[in-house]
Amino acid sequence: MSLPSRVDYSPEAAELLLKLTKINGPLMFHQSGGCCDGSSPMCYLKGEFRLGGSDVLIGELVIAQMSEPVEVWMSASQFEYWKHTHLTIDVVDGRGGGFSLESPEGKRFLIRSRLFTEQEWEQLENSPVKTGA
Repeated sequence: MSLPSRVDYSPEAAELLLKLTKINGPLMFHQSGGCCDGSSPMCYLKGEFRLGGSDVLIGELVIAQMSEPVEVWMSASQFEYWKHTHLTIDVVDGRGGGFSLESPEGKRFLIRSRLFTEQEWEQLENSPVKTGA
């Protein structure tokens, strides 16, 4: 039995990720912890954001027309707050974080969330997560 997904994407996010992949190559996300980035999912070239041992892989976005999944990471301390939450990466018009790849497109990625159901959480509660170590 497979585990419930911790992260997903909207159709609009998939469309923008396809476009950005064609322009830039393979991508990754790191969920910002706030302050200047306002808790936005930041989109980078895969490997451009330096991961550390305190970063947690919360999932991979598999999009049919892309050759590689888009990894989604966040810090372990932030994961502690959000581990009960399913995240959906979405996109809206507007300017996002200056370092995120969607900025020149006049779009910004954002997170929509919901709490896991009791059944989902029972499956995920003790499941291991990969770190950047």
